[in-house]
Amino acid sequence: MTQASIITIGDELLIGQVIDTNSAWMAQQLNVAGIKVIRRVAVGDTWDEIWKALDEESTHADIILITGGLGPTADDITKPLLTKYFNGKLVINEGALQNVKNIFEKVLNKPMIESNFKQAEVPDTCKIIQNKRGTAPGMWFEKDGKVFVSMPGVPYEMKGMMDDYVIPELSTFFIFPHITHRTLLTAGIGESFLAELIKHYEGTLPEHIKLAYLPNYGMVRLRLSSRGFDRIAVEKEVQEYFETLQNLVTEHLVTNLDEPMEKVTGKLLAARHKTVCTAESCTGGFIAHLLTTIPGSSAFYDGSVVSYSYKAKEDLLHVSKELLQTKGAVSEEVVIQMAKGALDAIKSDYVIAVSGIMGPDGGLPDKPVGTVWIAVGNKNKIVAQRLHFRFDRERNTQLTATNALNILRKFILADI
Repeated sequence: MTQASIITIGDELLIGQVIDTNSAWMAQQLNVAGIKVIRRVAVGDTWDEIWKALDEESTHADIILITGGLGPTADDITKPLLTKYFNGKLVINEGALQNVKNIFEKVLNKPMIESNFKQAEVPDTCKIIQNKRGTAPGMWFEKDGKVFVSMPGVPYEMKGMMDDYVIPELSTFFIFPHITHRTLLTAGIGESFLAELIKHYEGTLPEHIKLAYLPNYGMVRLRLSSRGFDRIAVEKEVQEYFETLQNLVTEHLVTNLDEPMEKVTGKLLAARHKTVCTAESCTGGFIAHLLTTIPGSSAFYDGSVVSYSYKAKEDLLHVSKELLQTKGAVSEEVVIQMAKGALDAIKSDYVIAVSGIMGPDGGLPDKPVGTVWIAVGNKNKIVAQRLHFRFDRERNTQLTATNALNILRKFILADI
């Protein structure tokens, strides 16, 4: 079976200054293409560490993908290292040089300096991958039946090369099996209880079909995976086991597609030609952000009132000052008034309102950190629910948003 390793290069990755999203995205694309990723390695801008990583990964994998270290500055050592590693010499590639000139002259409208010309230098032992989105070309090397591909660390540029050249070219170089995944999303049941519920089913799975539990923000995804060279047979077998799995978790099933809660809720609204608005206090607009990451969200999302202070709640949502003083902002009565105020102001079909204490400070004996009130509804009915989360500020915010969307989803289904 063809296997791949991914090497990401840069001191900024090791000190946490930059989060490595490249290797995660690359692994997803390789997986779809039928290529199994066995290792992901991050190394600093150190000659010996990069060289060692190339030696090490080539003993495990048939494909070694590298990102980073291809810039024009002195600390970008990947290109000279690869030149030596593959016994070549640096030469000017005319196609790469013309690409750099076009960018500076036609796009940036700036003169080139000496370091820019270095972007067109490549080892004479590689095939060039033209960079349609930047100046640094990619490089394709072959050695002892292994393929090494070096690409820029800029995600936008790397993704262009992967989509346009690397994946298609790898598919002509190797024969890959078909990989099938089927994923569903559950809510309202913890991972351990879910495992107990489907324990017998899991024991009936053949060895080549893998079941993965993927918990995240109060939800659990279940993923079935299999691979083989007969695509139709693989998909048919996985689908049969997937249907059985769906039946077992029907009570907790949110969707039988691999999609987040905001997309599920958005699709539900769009299918019914309905809209939603939000009144957010503790989440600071995060629910609005999630909904508007979905392409076409203007069809189902109207807008938000982010009312963090008492004054904003009073002025924008017409929450009673007396109610805020007697019950506090984190209360059933206030969150219901927030929901009604948003509906009056924005005129949506449905509404979500949230108010809570995200932490790390601000908790009270009767309202500890993590206390959240969520209200959802329409002009005829508003319902409120109290939840309590026990994590840090960021995760409490994310949990509030995801749970609020799920409560709205269930309200819409019941309303129908």
